Amino acid sequence: MSKYTRIAITTAAVLATSVFLSGCGLFGKDKEALDPPPKQNVSHLDENEDLDSLTDTETSGEEQVEAVMTDLYLIDKNGLVVGQSLPLPKTNSVAKQALEYLVADGKISDILPNGFRTVLPAGTNVDVDIQDGKAIVDFSEEFKNYQASDEQKILQAVTWTLTQFDTVDSVELRVNGYPLTEMPVGGTPISEDGLTRADGINTGFADVVDVTNTRPLTVYYLAQGLDNYYYVPVTTRVSNLEEDNIKAVIDQLVEGPTIEASLMTVLDGDALLLDDPTIKDGVVTLNFNEEILGNSETKEISTETLQSLVLSLTEQAGIESVAVMVNGDGGLVNEDGEELTEPVTRPEKVNTGSF
Repeated sequence: MSKYTRIAITTAAVLATSVFLSGCGLFGKDKEALDPPPKQNVSHLDENEDLDSLTDTETSGEEQVEAVMTDLYLIDKNGLVVGQSLPLPKTNSVAKQALEYLVADGKISDILPNGFRTVLPAGTNVDVDIQDGKAIVDFSEEFKNYQASDEQKILQAVTWTLTQFDTVDSVELRVNGYPLTEMPVGGTPISEDGLTRADGINTGFADVVDVTNTRPLTVYYLAQGLDNYYYVPVTTRVSNLEEDNIKAVIDQLVEGPTIEASLMTVLDGDALLLDDPTIKDGVVTLNFNEEILGNSETKEISTETLQSLVLSLTEQAGIESVAVMVNGDGGLVNEDGEELTEPVTRPEKVNTGSF
């Protein structure tokens, strides 16, 4: 077993959040995460979708507020940047609205999850213009009123919040119309090519001596919140000598997190790939030993194990879903006893509350 904190696979169903799992996808639903905002119809929408297609409705004479589930990257109680999928009002400017909900003491106040805080200073005004895949973000002067310790977190939260939209690949930051070449408080350099997810999130390179001979890799671990468990993306670095990114992801999940004791892995330390992973038509197939299972007799794989695998592996280009086998056989079942007859796709939204 790893020296890092772990969750026993056999108790994951008791400890972790209640998550609905189907053979073709994973959709998280946390227990008692938040008190639900009143009367909301929730939809999922990309930046380039037609918002006019969403219409307000009434039920029993009461008007319902149309809401769109949007990923907002916030700072948790451990100082980590974590996406939380929250219902925001329907708007024609979803990218701008998403950043407005990152402003402290602002619009997010009524739906801010317990144990989380926003990344942008109070009073900050924001405008967003998307051109050829780049989101040009113009902040007001109040943007400069942040703590230096939050500088990297601001860059990561803004970048990952905006790049959830299909029309955004990179982000350029400005203050009062002037492009930033470095952050105003701590002086973190900003590339003229813009910020992207390739820059990483929750980076922990302190134990890496030779950065030039390593490459970044993002995996998802589990963290315990005040009301629930949630998934945290962490960008680490792996040796360039380890050529296979799929194997590298599995190794990182088995070894466990190295930057934060509050993070946990649900993969047993003895879990082992028996064959090289194969990729065909966007599906990666993994053949594990029985240590990947929560219950070897029933061939049950825990939701948390499968979720961590799917979230981490679909970060890799060209991978859309994951098929898991044990000792060369399929026929695994989820925690509801349902057979996983299809590869599992990435959930549309990751950390969702009960709305």
